[in-house]
Formats: sequence, structure tokens, C-alpha cells
Amino acid sequence: MALPGLSATVRQQAPAKPQAATARPNGFRSDFLADLDEVQDKINRLAAAMPADKYLWRPAPGVRSVSEVYMHIAGGNYFLLTFIGQQPPSDIPNNLEKVSDKAAVLAELKRSFEHLRKVVANEPDSDLDKTTNMFGKPATHRFVFLTILNHLHEHLGQSIAYARMNGVVPPWSE
Repeated sequence: MALPGLSATVRQQAPAKPQAATARPNGFRSDFLADLDEVQDKINRLAAAMPADKYLWRPAPGVRSVSEVYMHIAGGNYFLLTFIGQQPPSDIPNNLEKVSDKAAVLAELKRSFEHLRKVVANEPDSDLDKTTNMFGKPATHRFVFLTILNHLHEHLGQSIAYARMNGVVPPWSE
């Protein structure tokens, strides 16, 4: 059955291959990792497609630049996990969003996604319903993970807009 509004190319694309080398868990974590595979792949491919000389570009004063958006994504991958007691690596740059060199940004994005995947892979199913305090409100570990996915998708959309404003077509839509 064809889905209205989707081109044949989009319908025929194979699902993203899992990026983790370990066996995929079942249930919620499996669903989380499947979504993470897709959004991570798009963020990484788009960040790689943006020319290095555009990493300091910003659409207006006071708005994050290209590199700041990508480093904000990396920071979110680290920071949001602190709500479930997972600390970021001790050697991340102090002012993460000030990193603007393309190679350094790509490396930190990769490392932040590896950290996120490791935490998710090691989270027992029994801990998903544990409660924590997130921004002053009670939340389950599952909710923290969902917030991370929402954050990633939000900034993927922002990155797509930035890319298109700079004449860069997202690689998956060429």
C-alpha cells in the first residue's frame, strides 16, 4: 500500500542500520535505539555536509550558529542524562558551545552519541519506571530518554533549516 505524499524513493529506502555493535535490547530501549539510529545518522550526515566555513554562520544576531547548534546537541546528549545520575565524560570542553572547528564538532557529536548509547544499553528495563526530578518536576527515566529524542529531533529540524539557508541539501533528500 502506497502512502500518500511519499515518493517512491522515500518508500523504498531501507531502514537505518543500527550503529551499535552490540545486540539490540527489546521493548522500549529497542524502539528508542531505532529512533536514535535515524536521527543520529541525519544529524551526522548533515553536520558533515555543511562546509567548514559555514560553521560560524548564524541566521541573526543572538541566535546559535551552525557549530553552536551541533555542540548544543552534544551537550544535550550529556546533560540530560545527568537527570538519571549519569555523568558526562570528565574531559568534555568546559564551554562546549564555543567549539567551532568542524572536525572537533564532528568528533564531539560522535562521542556524545556513543555516551548516550552506552547509557541506554546499560539501563535495565526495571529502571525505566524509576522516578527522578527533571527541571523541578517528577519524571521517569523513560521520560528523560524521550526528552532526549525530542531534543534531537528539534535541533535536527533547526539544522535542516540552517543548511537549506546556506544552499546545502540534506544528503538523504538529494
